[in-house]
Amino acid sequence: MLEKVLIANRGEIALRVLRACHALGIKTVAVHSTADRNLKHVAMADEAVCIGPAPAAESYLNIPAIIAAAEITDAQAIHPGYGFLSERADFAEQVERSGFVFIGPTADVIRLMGDKVEAIKAMQAAGVPCVPGSDGPLSDDGDACLATAQRIGYPVIIKAAGGGGGRGMRVVHTEAALLNSIAMTRAEAKAAFGNDQVYMEKFLENPRHIEIQVLADGQGHAIHLGERDCSMQRRHQKVVEEAPAPGLTAAQREQIGRVCVEACVRIGYRGAGTFEFLYENGRFYFIEMNTRIQVEHPVTELITGVDLVREQLMIAAGEKLRLQQGDIVLRGHAIECRINAEDPDSFMPSPGTVSLYHPPGGPGVRVDSHLYSGYRIPPNYDSMVGKLITHGIDRETAIARMRIALGEMVIDGIRTNIPLQQRILADAGFRQGGQNIHYLEKRIAERKDKGIKLGS
Repeated sequence: MLEKVLIANRGEIALRVLRACHALGIKTVAVHSTADRNLKHVAMADEAVCIGPAPAAESYLNIPAIIAAAEITDAQAIHPGYGFLSERADFAEQVERSGFVFIGPTADVIRLMGDKVEAIKAMQAAGVPCVPGSDGPLSDDGDACLATAQRIGYPVIIKAAGGGGGRGMRVVHTEAALLNSIAMTRAEAKAAFGNDQVYMEKFLENPRHIEIQVLADGQGHAIHLGERDCSMQRRHQKVVEEAPAPGLTAAQREQIGRVCVEACVRIGYRGAGTFEFLYENGRFYFIEMNTRIQVEHPVTELITGVDLVREQLMIAAGEKLRLQQGDIVLRGHAIECRINAEDPDSFMPSPGTVSLYHPPGGPGVRVDSHLYSGYRIPPNYDSMVGKLITHGIDRETAIARMRIALGEMVIDGIRTNIPLQQRILADAGFRQGGQNIHYLEKRIAERKDKGIKLGS
């Protein structure tokens, strides 16, 4: 078993990893910026090291500073959490080259899945269903690009090979707009990701976003833990997630899950990972693989009873995966609402001091948050300050518990998106289930057109 783990992240995920480590008797090292001295996990860690000033580029993205912190504290392993350096192949490579264990896949696998063009090729070879597309990067030949779009059929979407998280993509509805859209996406991709390669796919107009959670030990054994529906999105960012996906059958789950497991074994995957799909008319289309723990992992934990972070730590310690596919039984339904420090109408970040914090409770309620009364939320990082998760015997029970929990939750001193989450949970379309990825934005736009504010 690992003896000491450095947590190369901040906020709720750093606290989540710390708790999993302590449950296994593993000592922890918290690294933090000067703006994060007062984070809860920093106070709870066995050791803490300041790695730089507030800007992430000078602290949480500073690879030499993180590795130096691991060296001076004699940590054995580094857990990257999500975001920041979690899917940077060069980070994983430098961690292991420096003699530490990287809690995640190998650098080669991260690199493979981080290049969307190569990832699609690998998934096609593994038999994973993919969106019809260019089957590789687009060339500079305009006529060839026009011919590819005509073969696929409009609308198409141009995506950056190095992109992700909803960035570096542009939908094209007409031939007249295609070449200019490709050029613009290339320029944006170069600026944002340092890679101007782009590719083309068929744009699915009414898909859902469904993802498959996997665990693999890198020793030839892998399992899936069912699916999550993450279709409630705004600007390609997830807002509400749930498991299992409404309307998906056991046969569909088993079929797509088996394909993902076989792909994990084929590419030598190690740790926790997520296959993300668009789902339309009963068919799955692979879009990307996240080679890390997901923000929404708690809903899977609640319906399976599996501690995913614990499994990450055990696998990183060299243990074989102790779970078999038959051990995974889905029980009930779980929903997660992301709680953001932002204005519920303008969506502008709302940093500041939390004058009063009161988390909700009751049966089937879980709160993953680093907040406490008196904590000052810095303006330097992502606005998510917590996750509220509920679990029930069925979807209706989970929704009812979430509505109560949102009403109980108190975060004074700042603005939050709790009013938006309450509106979503009360929405008839959401309660029906199975809405597509455009549904939430359309509902928000309708309310804005009518002049209805959520936060008033």
